[in-house]
Amino acid sequence: MKEFKLEGGDFIALCDLLKVTSLTQNGGQAKHVIGEGQVKVDGVIETRKRCKIRQGQLIEYKGMQIKVI
Repeated sequence: MKEFKLEGGDFIALCDLLKVTSLTQNGGQAKHVIGEGQVKVDGVIETRKRCKIRQGQLIEYKGMQIKVI
């Protein structure tokens, strides 16, 4: 499990999180996989590309997990 430290704000958009943690190659790919329902937030499929991810949430994609701290 990777950890991502939230800095400079209260949240990060889901598509941006996938991009900056290198789970996707770029923002376009991040938006695509989110739109297809391949990403879970706290165990629930999330299809909103700009969903606000806050401290304490767990993101899952392709068997990888990211804990936002």
